[in-house]
Amino acid sequence: MKLYVGNLSFETTENDLQDMFEQHGKVSDVALMMDRTTGRSRGFAFVTMNDSTEANAALTAFNGKEVQGRTLTVNEARPREERPQAAGSRW
Repeated sequence: MKLYVGNLSFETTENDLQDMFEQHGKVSDVALMMDRTTGRSRGFAFVTMNDSTEANAALTAFNGKEVQGRTLTVNEARPREERPQAAGSRW
């Protein structure tokens, strides 16, 4: 189960998230989204846990919890939506 973790402090690292979510079970992947231009965190990440029971326990434990001065938003990640290509764009 892939979880969306939002409203993260810009100082939060992938290791911080791994340690935090492993309190509730095995974490198979952590992807902290980074800004390509600045190299800073964009303030959200995706945490994948193979066991849905453990993932739901982590979701319940961390959604609304304050971490590093920020109140986290944690929910089941939705599939990425395809965005229409901008008019006139050749890329």
